[in-house]
Amino acid sequence: MPLLGHFDDPRLTEDAALALLKNRHLSTESIELISNSAALKRSRKVRLGLALHPRSPRRLTRRLIREFYTSDLMHFTLMPSASPDLKRIAEETLISRLASLTLGERISLARRCSALVAAALLLDKESRVWQAALENPRLTEAAIVKGLQRPAVSPALVEAVSHHAKWSLRNEIRIALLRSPHTPMARALEFSRRIPPPQMRDILHTSRLPEKIKEYLEKQVGRR
Repeated sequence: MPLLGHFDDPRLTEDAALALLKNRHLSTESIELISNSAALKRSRKVRLGLALHPRSPRRLTRRLIREFYTSDLMHFTLMPSASPDLKRIAEETLISRLASLTLGERISLARRCSALVAAALLLDKESRVWQAALENPRLTEAAIVKGLQRPAVSPALVEAVSHHAKWSLRNEIRIALLRSPHTPMARALEFSRRIPPPQMRDILHTSRLPEKIKEYLEKQVGRR
């Protein structure tokens, strides 16, 4: 497809621009031409295509990402072709908007978003949001551990993780739960039985469990 001569050229339709953007070797000049088209600025598909193009100037992609709608931001963070640094900008932008989203939007986002955004949603005050985040297939063990370590973590979330059919079986998560002040005693006792005594003593040394629970666990460790 020939390069169009002017950004107001009527031939530069949405379909024409999208076809141009499929060419990974498209010149920076052509990318700038598309981005400067008054008509194409309104196209979400074109804006996404511009942000994903490997030859788009970084100043342009950063601006486009920050102007994305919430759904486009989420879509961008999940695109395999998006570079890691730009995905991170999109994730941070999305996280910064969480407080302005409705409950329904946050629940929907929690089910499908990236691991970093899901980890942020674990701190949501609404249980339906963090419950959805716990079932997100992209959520990682590391993200949950980090969430459990945050001072603002909900006691209800800690208890839910301690009983979760998948996450409560992970060793690193059990260790994080044994350091949390909100883990139920029965679950803390069960987790401690699966950890070697020397390691368990180290965990209790830095644990924020209530002192009575820590003392009880220390006695149990001493009997093994």
